[in-house]
Amino acid sequence: MKLDRKDILKALETISVAGEGKNIVESGAVQNVMTFGDEVVVDLVLNTPALHIKKRAEVDVLKAIHEHVYPKAKVKVNIKVNAPDKKPEIKGKHIPGISNIIAVASGKGGVGKSTVTANMAVSLSKMGFKVGLLDADIYGPSAPIMFDIEAEKPLSVNIDGQSKMKPVENYGVKILSIGFFTQPNQAVVWRGPMAAKALNQMIFDAAWGELDFLLIDLPPGTGDIHLSIMQSLPITGAVVVSTPQNVALADAKKGVAMFRQESINVPVLGIVENMAYFTPEELPENKYYIFGKHGARNLAEDLDTPFLGEIPLVQSLRESGDIGRPAALQTGTPIETAFEEITRNMVQQTVNRNQSLPPTEAIKITTMAGCSAVNKK
Repeated sequence: MKLDRKDILKALETISVAGEGKNIVESGAVQNVMTFGDEVVVDLVLNTPALHIKKRAEVDVLKAIHEHVYPKAKVKVNIKVNAPDKKPEIKGKHIPGISNIIAVASGKGGVGKSTVTANMAVSLSKMGFKVGLLDADIYGPSAPIMFDIEAEKPLSVNIDGQSKMKPVENYGVKILSIGFFTQPNQAVVWRGPMAAKALNQMIFDAAWGELDFLLIDLPPGTGDIHLSIMQSLPITGAVVVSTPQNVALADAKKGVAMFRQESINVPVLGIVENMAYFTPEELPENKYYIFGKHGARNLAEDLDTPFLGEIPLVQSLRESGDIGRPAALQTGTPIETAFEEITRNMVQQTVNRNQSLPPTEAIKITTMAGCSAVNKK
């Protein structure tokens, strides 16, 4: 069957461009259409480099041609990204001195998000980065326990005539947490606006200094705190943590979807699979997939999202968190290796993200430590 170019263009006009009120032909995204018998080549130019946007455009073109023109048409879609010359708008207020802000999230509680955040922070510090950690899990702050600083309190320092909070530092990581300002047996019963105000004080009234990475340990789920953080800060990217079972994966999928909403549009740097398998200390070579096998890895593939790595379920990981010495501080252990791999992959995805968009002061990596971390074997 010989296909007609006009029929192809008419089919493509059924594909709308989100937020523009136009179809992809009217918007100028379709640059060229060529037909050769039953073969079609469509050249598209998009204004965003996001992988999931490019994939969706390709799927929409295939579907439109197969449904409206010829079901057996052989379609090839060439996509070129036309990145805007101007710098992208930075959401929220930039914090001077902080290069990259990484939000660590999970769709549900109990998947080890805080453990992953703490150990990623320590791994970054070991790699030579300047690191901060904001424990934004208002209703369940755990950073003071995990870093053995429960008895510490942030000091007040004078910066350019203004009183600022000096983060508590341990293991090379600067830390602020609502846990510093509450009693251990005190429940934080706050409405959203009050919680958001407390977080803003810890973010903007803090003397963070120069940081390559500020990791934000978000509360579980998708809610008011998440929106407040993303409206207040220029988030470089997000890392989503999940365990392998379907119940956790369903919520992790919602977490990724939250960051990808058009109104939020925070790049997802990747997914981490925690509790991937159980390894007994006396049988280090054995792997028991208690919660399912490769669930988060498969989810990452389904969502066209990088898979950053997996963390085994071992007793020493739990013990290290309880005594306030993150497991990534260990040397020569599978846990150390796992967190190093995940952290290197996260740094690489941050570099990729920064290179795919015009650089801004909020997301630019300028330290040589970035190169050593990426290239470390």
